[in-house]
Amino acid sequence: MVDRLPHEKGFHVHWDQLHRDARALAWRLDGKGPDNGAWRAVVGITRGGLVPAMIVSRELDIRVVDTISVKSYSHQDQREALVTKSPQAELMGDGTGILIVDDLVDTGKTLELVRKLYPKAHFATVYAKPKGKPLVDTYITEVSQDTWIFFPWDMALQYVQPFRGAD
Repeated sequence: MVDRLPHEKGFHVHWDQLHRDARALAWRLDGKGPDNGAWRAVVGITRGGLVPAMIVSRELDIRVVDTISVKSYSHQDQREALVTKSPQAELMGDGTGILIVDDLVDTGKTLELVRKLYPKAHFATVYAKPKGKPLVDTYITEVSQDTWIFFPWDMALQYVQPFRGAD
């Protein structure tokens, strides 16, 4: 067996796939809010949660959209999660009726921090890894813990050397 660098066990998500998966997330969330099935607002966890939050809010016709900015990564190194921008306090309360959306739950450190702030919110991610999965209420696709997900905003088209040898 050939040892691979972490980025070589990658799951490459292109714009069309992300759009389909975020719409599938919206379908799964449709009618599940606490107010006769409706959600009061969508809060995207920046930066990765912005695109899926926008797609979910569009599909579910939720016009109140806010963000929470949590920094837990520097390149591919995870650090302690830190809130750098909070959503509107009067909107959030304890999170009741709020749908919090992110692209991925990895170890769960980001969602753990946000869940402490808004314990009654509903947490939804497009992708989930096993360590973080218990912190998510709704997700679409599970990937292994050692898989690195490359999102469309992370990629550029360029030549890649084959795994074995040269051309």
